[in-house]
Amino acid sequence: MDSNNNGGVLDGAVIAVAGAAGPAGRATLLRLAEAGAVVVGADADTERLAEAVDAARYAHGGATVTGDTVDLLDPSAARDWANQTEKEFGRVDGLVHLVGGWRGSATFAETDLADWELLERLLIRTVQHTSLAFHDALKRSDRGRFVLVSQSGAAKPTEGNAAYAAAKAAAEAWTLALADSFRKAGGEEGPRAAAAILIIKALVHDAMRAERPNAKFAGFTDVEELAEAIAGVWDRPAPEVNGQRLWLTPEP
Repeated sequence: MDSNNNGGVLDGAVIAVAGAAGPAGRATLLRLAEAGAVVVGADADTERLAEAVDAARYAHGGATVTGDTVDLLDPSAARDWANQTEKEFGRVDGLVHLVGGWRGSATFAETDLADWELLERLLIRTVQHTSLAFHDALKRSDRGRFVLVSQSGAAKPTEGNAAYAAAKAAAEAWTLALADSFRKAGGEEGPRAAAAILIIKALVHDAMRAERPNAKFAGFTDVEELAEAIAGVWDRPAPEVNGQRLWLTPEP
């Protein structure tokens, strides 16, 4: 099958996807490849990453989709990934952050701080390491975008989600600081690059529906819908999306 790029805004763009091996990553690789982007995925799971990359290549023959096994908890590894991507393709026009994880408890009093230690690494440290690694390249691009996927609980935490919501809120704050860097770099003309936050309640995909055929998944965002929203961040001018929380689920 031929790639469906048609000279759109993503045609030829170089997009890095962190956490590319999961269902959301797989859908995102497919959608960005369809749009004509050069897609560079990274994940710690080598086997699942290879499957996701192969699926995107097969679906869109001729698309450039690569995968790198990267430990994003290591800041040097994240920086090496960013530098190698720019060296190989000459530019970087986007970084999509899809590294996730969840831990919770029945009540606030039962919160296990070991959950916080895990989530702080997965949901905050990986955002810090990747955003710092790719910051300069994105700022140099004429269509640079950093996209974080967050969760509605960051704005309205529940007692059993204290660690998770706090980690997501911290990742959002970090992303907004990145957006401010892009804003200042743009000066009076406005930012050329943008950092945006896509907010969901939860994600759903076909395998989940097959496992729970009677479940409603009310308010959930399908991974293909998320991928479409990610691609859509490039359709809007940088000043319009920079520093914005873009809701894919009703605001609490």
